[in-house]
Amino acid sequence: MNLKFVDRKEELAFLEERYAKKGFEFFVIYGRRRIGKTELIKQFIRDKPHIYLLCDKSGTKRNIQRLKRKIAEYLNEPPIETDTLEELFSYLIKKTQGTQIVLVIDEFSYLVEKDNTVPSLFQVVIDEQLKETNMFIILCGSSISMMEKGVLSSKSALYGRKTAHIKLETIPFSSFHEFFPSNSVEKNIEFYAVLGGVPFYLEKFSDTKTTLDNVRGQIFDKRGQLYEEIDFLLKGELREPDVYKSILTALAAGQTKVVDIANISGIKVHDIDKYLKVLIRLGIIKKENPINTVKSKKTTYSIDDNFFSFSFLFSEIYKSNLEIGEMGLAEEKLQQNFNTFVGRKFEKLIREELLQKLNVITPQKTGRWWGHYRDELTNTRREIEIDIVTLNENTQQNLFGECKWKNNVDGNQVLKELKEKTSYFEGPHNHKSNEKHYLVIAKSFKKKPTEKNVYCFDLKDLEKVLK
Repeated sequence: MNLKFVDRKEELAFLEERYAKKGFEFFVIYGRRRIGKTELIKQFIRDKPHIYLLCDKSGTKRNIQRLKRKIAEYLNEPPIETDTLEELFSYLIKKTQGTQIVLVIDEFSYLVEKDNTVPSLFQVVIDEQLKETNMFIILCGSSISMMEKGVLSSKSALYGRKTAHIKLETIPFSSFHEFFPSNSVEKNIEFYAVLGGVPFYLEKFSDTKTTLDNVRGQIFDKRGQLYEEIDFLLKGELREPDVYKSILTALAAGQTKVVDIANISGIKVHDIDKYLKVLIRLGIIKKENPINTVKSKKTTYSIDDNFFSFSFLFSEIYKSNLEIGEMGLAEEKLQQNFNTFVGRKFEKLIREELLQKLNVITPQKTGRWWGHYRDELTNTRREIEIDIVTLNENTQQNLFGECKWKNNVDGNQVLKELKEKTSYFEGPHNHKSNEKHYLVIAKSFKKKPTEKNVYCFDLKDLEKVLK
């Protein structure tokens, strides 16, 4: 399958808009590994005069030498005799005489990681040489912590110098059909559940194979290109990858409370908060409260990144087996639990991306809600959860939704159960005068309710919305 550059229209348009204005620009582009930063930059510079350097971990001196050779290639002249950035940029400015050039320093975080004086070196060059030029500088990095600390932080020497920055996120599900035009919506949702919107991962899956066959070949098989991805990401970003893996293993096992995560991972309760904060900042996990509360004893933690969520549930725990080619246990668990797993990610997809496209009510605040009630017949405590809750104080409308990753769903029965659960929903947003709306989403329905303020969507409806 020949994959093309997908999405990123807004980011490209933003870069082009700033380039068209001319004058000095200092852009910072960063985001997790595999997210497509380099491809975005290559698309931007392909028709422009540019110098592109991909840094390595060999240190400042060697990378300055490599930059010197790149500049010499661009100017079609022998490299100048210098080891300093100041002299190198002075030479480049003099030789180009106001020409608008894009200078890209990719994986800048490698330089910062090895040498904390690098931001100061660039700060001097920007302040004393580049500000009055037409140079378009792009510093790009995959280590989120290094880029935020070394470039964007108020403690960095480069703080206040950038003219703009882009934190590149995953591509939206609405662009999946461009990657896989022959896939059904159902199959694309399965791909999304496993991979999220990371372009590098999507490139490894084939639309000619089933989702499970793709998983076997790319994630379970040690020859697969995603087999070692978790270790690659954690070791590239974190100093104690094994500690973080123990936390993620506990989360994948269903532990959501701080005390329980600490007990399972073997980390002291008073130490675990700092690790959780790092994982949240990296977008791997999330901290969540019921939508009608801000601070609550009901606070939970869970793996938010789809690929991490899938890997720690289905492959990481069987890594010793997979390493010697034994896939039996991983495949058995996958067969038994994959549908449930996709169902949870389907809820997330509707809540975080597709709800606005459905145009039911204008969402002001969207999330989940969970709580409990006392069953009077059995005198037992019952846990309840609502997949989607959208609140709008301005219009005094509430939307309650339920997602079913099943076929031939009885929408009337689901609606009845949903209404019963909403009767327990409490909070400042749940005024009796509020207009209640209900949303039921499934793969397909055998019966759809026809009541006022009730909305039902199946996969065919979602396909129309996406197109």
